[in-house]
Amino acid sequence: MIAPDGFRNIPYNIPMTNRTVLITGGSRGIGASIAREFAAAGDRIAIHYVSSSQDAQAVADSLAGGGHITVSADLRDPNAIRVMVDGVAQEFGKIDVLINNAGVFFDHPIETSTYEDWQKAWTDTLGVNLIGAANVTWCALQHMPKHGTSRIVNIGSRGAFRGEPISPAYGASKAAIVAFGQSIAKALAPMHIGVTTLAPGFVDTEMAARLLDGPEGEGIRAQSPFNRVALPEELAKAVYFLASPDSEWASGAVLDFNGASYLRM
Repeated sequence: MIAPDGFRNIPYNIPMTNRTVLITGGSRGIGASIAREFAAAGDRIAIHYVSSSQDAQAVADSLAGGGHITVSADLRDPNAIRVMVDGVAQEFGKIDVLINNAGVFFDHPIETSTYEDWQKAWTDTLGVNLIGAANVTWCALQHMPKHGTSRIVNIGSRGAFRGEPISPAYGASKAAIVAFGQSIAKALAPMHIGVTTLAPGFVDTEMAARLLDGPEGEGIRAQSPFNRVALPEELAKAVYFLASPDSEWASGAVLDFNGASYLRM
């Protein structure tokens, strides 16, 4: 069977190991699990963090293999992003995979927030979750090989579809990251760069511990018919597939990953 002209020269036999991977928000939780999953397969990891260099270094030290690095940048600062991403590329020589994982969540219900708190929540949330991710992506693209194995995976949320009444800026930012990912999936397809989004529900991380360990925990787990929430390691395995060379035809897709806690057409 003859492949279409656009795919004839793609070297699908390039091994997945020894790739270079930049993970934003990689110092804990989902990002740390993603780092461990990729490192176990032989990839070199750049762990981005904002403020906790000790946490980032602890994750780096826990990774299989060698050559891993930690890098810092405030994702609300476009210049800091460019310096950070260029530094990763200088150290690794290229960036094969970008995982836009970093995100913030602030309570700011419209009916009770002050106008000042409302503005700050929107500015900071969109600044990190959307604009920051877009800027990291632009900068990383300048260093991505165009041979068919480069991948971008955005971490979205089921909140993009079901709504987030306590944090509307978060819901809006995750809906926007879906649209952003689909837009650049079309734009980057001629370069054979695949772009996908993973949309999880609740995940058992430090960030969610306050809710999961509190009186709301039972109800949160009951949102899924499996009566539990996701483990970070489960997300990491899904991200690993979405970043694989075999995932090109999934480009533009959004993978709901919420244990049937929220179903949509």
